[in-house]
Amino acid sequence: MADQAELAFVKNFVNILGTAPLQYADDYQQPPQDWLKKIPILPVGVISIPQASTSSTYTTHSSITITFKSIKPPKSYTLSVSPTDSISSIKAQLAAEATAPPADAQRLLLKGKALADNKLLREYSVRDGDTINLMVKPGYNWDLSAPPTISIPGSSMQINTDATKRSHSRVPSVVLSPSPSGAFTAGEEKPVDILLSLDTSTIPTPSLSPEASSSTYHDTISNPEFWQKLLDFLRHVSSTEFQNYDDAVTAWEDFLRVSKGTLTPGQIAKIRDHVGVVGMAGT
Repeated sequence: MADQAELAFVKNFVNILGTAPLQYADDYQQPPQDWLKKIPILPVGVISIPQASTSSTYTTHSSITITFKSIKPPKSYTLSVSPTDSISSIKAQLAAEATAPPADAQRLLLKGKALADNKLLREYSVRDGDTINLMVKPGYNWDLSAPPTISIPGSSMQINTDATKRSHSRVPSVVLSPSPSGAFTAGEEKPVDILLSLDTSTIPTPSLSPEASSSTYHDTISNPEFWQKLLDFLRHVSSTEFQNYDDAVTAWEDFLRVSKGTLTPGQIAKIRDHVGVVGMAGT
């Protein structure tokens, strides 16, 4: 009986120990035989990072020769350009060539792809000696037989160089006839025609810039003092020419309305503030 009681006590004590929480010290280390086996690491080669190329295909000051070829009409132009030039500037250089179409009518194509004006030439990988196709936009008539024209910047005027070459320096002559042929009666002496030669060397040539002749006019009408003097004049003559003072102001408004095409809203506002005549905003 004593042995059975002792055996039951041991079993009960072991069960109590098995249910108790297991706590380890902070410096506890697991025995080496209980460690997990490490996974073998296979050597893997690492690809080296490519270095950035310090040398560029083009330099800043290098230039290449490009041929611009048109199929219809058959024409080719050879230009020396820089890879850092924009397509729009290259079109302007090409337009300066004789018989070349203007820059706004050109279309440049490389391998069937249109070149954008805001991009650089080097963005299309163009090499020295390459050929770029030249076409014109629909609606533009490119006639190689027509004389070249020179466009003046800031103006819509164009000079026909062929007409300039044909100009002559011969002094024109004028024949003055006192009476038409056959107007005299029998017995009278036939009048003699008088031949006069006019010297055109002192005749001033017209200015190529239309803005030069109109600059003084624009400066005058944009000056508020001019409109003040005009209103004072209309007020002065209102007593004799107009029925009342309002008619003078109406006439002044008509003058200002006619000149609105050459005045900005800011200039019109300054004129009204200076003169004291109120109107709509910008009118």
